[in-house]
Amino acid sequence: MPELPPPITVVGIGADGWPGLAAVSRAALESAQVVIGGPRQLELLPHDAVGAERVAWPSPLRPAVPGLLAEHAGRRLAVLASGDPMFFGIGRTLAEVVGAERLRVLPHPSSVSYACARLGWPLEATEVVSLVGRPPAALALALHPGRRLLVLSADATSPATVAALLTEHGFGTARLRVLERLGHAAERQLDGRAEDWPHPPGEALNLVAVELGDGPRGSLVPGLPDDAYESDGQLTKRHVRAATLATLAPSPGELLWDVGGGSGSIAVEWLRAHRDCRAVSIERDPVRAERIERNAARLGVPRLRVVTGRAPAALTELPTPDAVFIGGGLTAPGLLESCWAALRPGGRLVANTVTLESEALLAQWYRRHGGELVKLAVAHAVPVGGFTGWRQAMPVTQWSAVKPVTPQEDAS
Repeated sequence: MPELPPPITVVGIGADGWPGLAAVSRAALESAQVVIGGPRQLELLPHDAVGAERVAWPSPLRPAVPGLLAEHAGRRLAVLASGDPMFFGIGRTLAEVVGAERLRVLPHPSSVSYACARLGWPLEATEVVSLVGRPPAALALALHPGRRLLVLSADATSPATVAALLTEHGFGTARLRVLERLGHAAERQLDGRAEDWPHPPGEALNLVAVELGDGPRGSLVPGLPDDAYESDGQLTKRHVRAATLATLAPSPGELLWDVGGGSGSIAVEWLRAHRDCRAVSIERDPVRAERIERNAARLGVPRLRVVTGRAPAALTELPTPDAVFIGGGLTAPGLLESCWAALRPGGRLVANTVTLESEALLAQWYRRHGGELVKLAVAHAVPVGGFTGWRQAMPVTQWSAVKPVTPQEDAS
């Protein structure tokens, strides 16, 4: 049986540096032959106690991890992380690269734990949003009146960025407290409101605590108002959209293809269902594709991937979807066939149409594959002279089906 390589010890370290480390963490660093970390973290280690070779992470970090670990294979290796390595830290990357069984993780209190302790906020009731390596627009998804947020800053400019975004989204009265160098003797707090944030950039190592007061009320469920979207009319309307998302049934980690994106509303609300959901919106019109990107950013899901191209040709290089929505172009030759073939076994396909030609096509697929064929009709009350009557929207025919799992696939 081959000898197992030595474990990689991942040591969490705070702004208080070496004095703040537990004895077991100090011992791990003292016995290491190589210590890898960020330049700031490496500077916290005293040379008289830690004689290991010091290696700074290159940028970008993630692609360099396998090669750097391989270069030092067989040596006692320690990796430094800020605070808790498994909380938005390098620990996750290392576990994905080498496997959790190769890691020995020694956590330190995270900046979030320190912040909740300073503020008196219950950790389990406080939402955390990271701007480290992520677009600031992602913060918009967490904005709800009366909520408390902790925002992990990317750098010294993040507090002003957060203040501007809150103001732009109607939460200008929100209270912001910037907590700098948490756990250090020189720890500092800055206080102010979003709409007139008074402080210049300070320490790069900071966290922003946000108390949201009054502001626009959002929704956690599908069916945002139609005017939430910028649109040229190519938009799955609110009530049909809610029914469509319910049929698509998003689950954490799943990938959606939104074919014929229009304004991107289906993909956007799929992503809003859970932060781990993924989506690709395919739109042939470049103007609409740019509009989809703007809608996604404004509604807090800038991670939406937009592919500009005509389906089915634009689908060939995309990862396997867990669900497919076809909102346009149903009669394009081979489109339904390509989507059905690409869909993973057990995945869902939902197609909407308002035309008789596409409806006939969906009826054929219903006879061939089963599933559910429904007609969605919505009417709105409108003035009729001095009275009120119903104005009927165009009815939408919807076919949905689950792709069967073959016995061989089920066994695997």
